[in-house]
Amino acid sequence: MLKKNIIPLLLIVFILSSFCTPVMGQKTIQHAFARDHINLNGSWKYIIDPYQMGYLDYRQKPFDQSKSGKGGFYDNITSPDKKTRVEYNFDFEPSLQVPGDWNSQDQKLLFYEGTVWYKRDFVADPQANKNYFLYFAAVNYESHVYLNGEKVGTHKGGFTPFQFDVTSKLKKGNNYVVVMVDNIRKKDEVPTINTDWWNYGGITRDVLLINTPKSYIEDYKVQLAKNDPTQLEGFVKLTGNTNREKVVVEIPELRIKTTLETDANGYAQIIIPTKKVDYWSPENPKLYDVKISSKSDKINDKIGFRTIKTVGKDILLNNQSLFLKGISVHDENPLVGGRLRSEGDMRMILGWAKQLGCNYIRLAHYTHNETMLRLADEIGLLVWAEVPVYWTISWSNPETYKNADDQLTVGIERDKNRASVIIWSVGNETPVSKERNVFMGKLIDKVRSLDDSRLVAAALEIERNGYDVTVEDPLGDKLDLASFNEYGGWYWSEPKELPKYKWEIKFNKPVVISEFGADALAGYHADEDTVWSEEHQQLFYEKQLEMLDKIDGLRGMTPWILVDFKSPRRQNPVYQNFWNRKGLISETGVKKKAFYTLQNYYQRKSLNNK
Repeated sequence: MLKKNIIPLLLIVFILSSFCTPVMGQKTIQHAFARDHINLNGSWKYIIDPYQMGYLDYRQKPFDQSKSGKGGFYDNITSPDKKTRVEYNFDFEPSLQVPGDWNSQDQKLLFYEGTVWYKRDFVADPQANKNYFLYFAAVNYESHVYLNGEKVGTHKGGFTPFQFDVTSKLKKGNNYVVVMVDNIRKKDEVPTINTDWWNYGGITRDVLLINTPKSYIEDYKVQLAKNDPTQLEGFVKLTGNTNREKVVVEIPELRIKTTLETDANGYAQIIIPTKKVDYWSPENPKLYDVKISSKSDKINDKIGFRTIKTVGKDILLNNQSLFLKGISVHDENPLVGGRLRSEGDMRMILGWAKQLGCNYIRLAHYTHNETMLRLADEIGLLVWAEVPVYWTISWSNPETYKNADDQLTVGIERDKNRASVIIWSVGNETPVSKERNVFMGKLIDKVRSLDDSRLVAAALEIERNGYDVTVEDPLGDKLDLASFNEYGGWYWSEPKELPKYKWEIKFNKPVVISEFGADALAGYHADEDTVWSEEHQQLFYEKQLEMLDKIDGLRGMTPWILVDFKSPRRQNPVYQNFWNRKGLISETGVKKKAFYTLQNYYQRKSLNNK
């Protein structure tokens, strides 16, 4: 009897799991914004749902897993008959702008953590010879996506893109998409409960309905070979055709045109010799038009070519010694509040970094907008890219590791063609333990398996004993840089004491200071010993730079941080008011005194060619 029942039972379990299991690591199409698409940005209706009554019945069972699959807000009943009881109506609800977080758009949602439902109507004309994908550039944090009342999938992770194939669910004419977004912080998620940035909820980046031919170019990589600047390497991956197919790769300016043949899996390897590459650098951010075409599809991209490596305690970009004159940045626009939403927002932030004299930025502490990376390519800024493995992750939980691995993988796959990205970071200020070392060691191995052409780093831990500071975090053995955060002069010691400190760094690797900083309220002036004043922050920078210049092998830094940013942890009502004031620029765009101190330091570094 058991044998007769077990197969139907397993089938039921499989069917249910296909609806309720979060989609982690789903492959997204490369260069999504260059594809044919309908842009679904703009006004979306929203419903605040702190009890998740639009998702769970009164027994706390999901409606979309019930026998009928009906009952949730995703049904979008707006014109019920007189006998139908409906306790919601999107048509009479207010709107939020997408992309955008809800916290900065509605005052009552400023501190809100919970569930919000989004809905948007759109018109489509699906063709029989095309695929259709619903693409989200980022949603924070957990999302459940429904098209025309039918669930298409779920996703976890607040900063990476994801997509769902909706070819069979799209209708000719009127359609609607509903997204349940939940930004509640949880212990076993990535990041975990405790962070020092605002937990912006919502559909924070672009939404597209992408269409492709049935056989299409899903992915590609075109970069210089790791140890051979005279050779381009990479691959092209076609999806939708099991037959071998011709693929053409062209770089007209380099007079390259080569024809490849895919294997049975749609994969073709790229190996192209070239001797006339104009190498990408911050001083010369050269990008080439790269064209890839198959029988039924084509894609164009702008790609720069450069090499990056370390030799002893030096960093070499295109075999030239490099000092990383950097700054850390968050994905936040202080002038209008909330996440960066447009190319103009991002150009403003990157423009401020260039004014500071930077050739390098740390995109902390999570995967930033793809447009940010493309702009860094365009204007010439090297990039440290990071995943939100931050502070105290659940190191022993396998699902937490899978989540971190997924976010890391998706970020690398999305940005692997960006010349600006020279460092993949696996985490920030994580306390040393056996479990942490295993967790992050696996992430480092994963990076190298995906992309061995860039450097791998993390913000390591330090130890202090009197005036002696030691860097010997065991994770450093697996990394390419001796990179670490230190807050001497703010969280420990006094600025005037900093030049007395001596550093012992137990790695024969380039030293990059990933964070240091002190708070100052713009416009508050006092003597240099008064904390929160611009003068005190300026003194801090002077003494920090004096101390750091004595470190053997110092090859760069990204002080914390370019601009003041929102944080629930920063509650002093006079000086902070929920702002982390370590920015060199205020939330109103005012440059503090320390901005010019660091700017002068970077100018001297440029003049000395160090």
